[in-house]
Amino acid sequence: MKRILFVCLGNICRSAAAEEIMRTYLKQEGLEMEIEVDSAGISGYHEGDLADPRMRMHASRRGYQITHHSRPVRTDDFYNFDWILGMDDANIDALREKAPDVETERKIGRMTDFCQTKVADYVPDPYYGGAQGFENVLDILEDACKGLLNHIRNL
Repeated sequence: MKRILFVCLGNICRSAAAEEIMRTYLKQEGLEMEIEVDSAGISGYHEGDLADPRMRMHASRRGYQITHHSRPVRTDDFYNFDWILGMDDANIDALREKAPDVETERKIGRMTDFCQTKVADYVPDPYYGGAQGFENVLDILEDACKGLLNHIRNL
């Protein structure tokens, strides 16, 4: 089984949404027994909290039910996951600092590198913005998750 970890700052918006979007795509393709997904945050500030209610609301309008409870990235994650995908440069830099060795650091990547149609250098944090920010994040994540799934199929 391959394992993917999505990471953002607090694990209450972007990475939680990426986890649920990818899980939905994997179920649709019958791959949920071959690929496992999870999400975590650089910060443990929201540990145990459900995703932001605004993100849950916008995601539910698209058919995604985000039930993940926030957790921080742990050292074990670097050994237990095959891909660790950060949402922005700050997340990626923090992940590189947390990586226990060079081999595990190679697992770190950028979520938007898998975008197929959206032009985005990073997934912006919608936390302090309005409704359009959450919709934009979901658009980017849907595109990136489709691209990630295609990438995995071609391995």
